[in-house]
Amino acid sequence: MTASLSSNKNTLVIIGGGAAGFFCAINAAKLNPLLRVIVLEKSNKLLSKVKVSGGGRCNVTHACFDVQELSRFYPRGEHFVRKAFHRFNPTHTIQWFEERAVKLKAEADGRMFPVTNTSQTIIDCFLKEADKYKVEVRTNSEVINISPQENNRWRIDCTNSKTLEADFVCVACGGFPKLQQSGFLKETNHNIVPPAPSLFTFNIPHHPITELMGVSVANATVKIQSTKLKNSGPLLITHWGMSGPCVLKLSAWGARELQQRHYEFSISVNWLGEKREQEVKEELQYLRTTKGNSKISNGNSFQLPGRLWNFLLQTAGVNADWNWADLPSKEQNKLVQLLVNHEFQVKGKTTFKDEFVTAGGVDLKEVDVQTMQSKLHPHLFFAGEMLDVDAVTGGFNFQFAWTSAFIAAQSIALHTY
Repeated sequence: MTASLSSNKNTLVIIGGGAAGFFCAINAAKLNPLLRVIVLEKSNKLLSKVKVSGGGRCNVTHACFDVQELSRFYPRGEHFVRKAFHRFNPTHTIQWFEERAVKLKAEADGRMFPVTNTSQTIIDCFLKEADKYKVEVRTNSEVINISPQENNRWRIDCTNSKTLEADFVCVACGGFPKLQQSGFLKETNHNIVPPAPSLFTFNIPHHPITELMGVSVANATVKIQSTKLKNSGPLLITHWGMSGPCVLKLSAWGARELQQRHYEFSISVNWLGEKREQEVKEELQYLRTTKGNSKISNGNSFQLPGRLWNFLLQTAGVNADWNWADLPSKEQNKLVQLLVNHEFQVKGKTTFKDEFVTAGGVDLKEVDVQTMQSKLHPHLFFAGEMLDVDAVTGGFNFQFAWTSAFIAAQSIALHTY
């Protein structure tokens, strides 16, 4: 049975009750009071990614205000987002939230959070705005098919034999781990770029390095061997392998290639960032000369965590009770190699279900960046991760959600006047 939504108002149905979906709904309803806005969410949870993002604090955006520079944080969609950010970028995001009494703060690494340090602040803001502008939110409403109708209208088929008709549809249901999950779009004939996991940690099973779980290095460099993929930044050792911004960003840039390798590959870690082998040799020689009578275990001039330093000494065959002057050349060379080129075999990945990010989605060539409208069908729009756009960690994925959703909302609202 088809639910009649006909009235004096045009109807916008938004598929997805997450960040992009809510942002589109709120802004469209505000910009055009004559628009009836309905959000369909397949689960019984709203804004679930917003809730868990940034450890429950919600990494709203990033304090990067140069559009050119900002676009470089997107492994997929760089040119597309650059054009979009001229319309709505972090400056607009900060202003949008401040107008609603939600103040954001920038941390040392550029990530921006609400000053309350809780994602509930963002959720409450969205729910309040949705209520204010009379957005209808329907949970447990999974869409199984959308199809174009006469006069540019749309039919939306949901589970439990529920069907809606709408003047506009915005698909904002996030990325999908499996291609078949986007099957509800089959009648639109859009090309869906197959999904690939992005933002994942590296599993290094049965390696003694995992006994150091919880140890972090402020600036390490990780390179995926036999590729050009390399990244520097904070690295965290976990009980399953390696994580932290350095690894997560590297996984984003290598999402497609690492998927093709079935997540089995070799990495080399430079625990000292960008320091070169010769430079480290000279530093060790300086220690032998100036601190010859000091124990090596106490001579960690590289400012590495103590547990890691002792692990590296042990792996290199260096007796921690030796003095620097007694360090044999063989063990010294081994230590140098471990410091700047420590090799590991990665076998598998770990993703965080609630914060899952995918590469892939609706082909950007089929979407107008100025409106987020489909180039194949009038009145069909896309926002957020449903598009083939993804970014590294740091608030960039949310920023594209806000940007694409706002552009879609504005296009729809103006279209209906």
